[in-house]
Amino acid sequence: MKKAVAKKTTVKKSTVKESLAPKKPVAKKPSVKVTAETLLKIGQKAPSFSLTNENGEKISLKSFSGKKVVIYFYPKDDTPGCTKESCDFRDHFSRLKKAGVVVLGVSKDSEASHLKFKTKYDLPFSLLSDETGKMCESYGVWKEKNLYGRKYMGIERTTFLLDEAGKITQIYPKVSVTGHVDQVLKDLS
Repeated sequence: MKKAVAKKTTVKKSTVKESLAPKKPVAKKPSVKVTAETLLKIGQKAPSFSLTNENGEKISLKSFSGKKVVIYFYPKDDTPGCTKESCDFRDHFSRLKKAGVVVLGVSKDSEASHLKFKTKYDLPFSLLSDETGKMCESYGVWKEKNLYGRKYMGIERTTFLLDEAGKITQIYPKVSVTGHVDQVLKDLS
């Protein structure tokens, strides 16, 4: 019995020593630096890009010279919000086409994922695969996000409206899916 008591005392002493020991500094996660250069503005020339679509075809901004372009960035194929947004663009596509607008969806998903998503929902426009994230970064939509206290990097749902010269005429940051396409159509008229 004496050994058990001695052992109990030893445990208490080591616990006390550990609680009095200086704590190691916690390494801070690097913060995302947002500079003025990454924030696009209305009237500015849109950053050029050349990405593949769901069929592996190269699509670049310069191929749409002389046309109005809607580029909508979305987080992930076949998720509820992204599906609703894409289907809204699909449902209003004839009106957008009549207004002479090209619609492009962009996410970091693969070509195969885009093809499956496009086929499943019968989307009549190209979905561009930005797996490297270069286009997302150049358009300033790759940002730190916060979900239930968990911080992570991801695409902030954002839409850009470009004129025939490739200049930004409208930016829709932090898009609320409901009514978004109606607002784009209103701004086109």
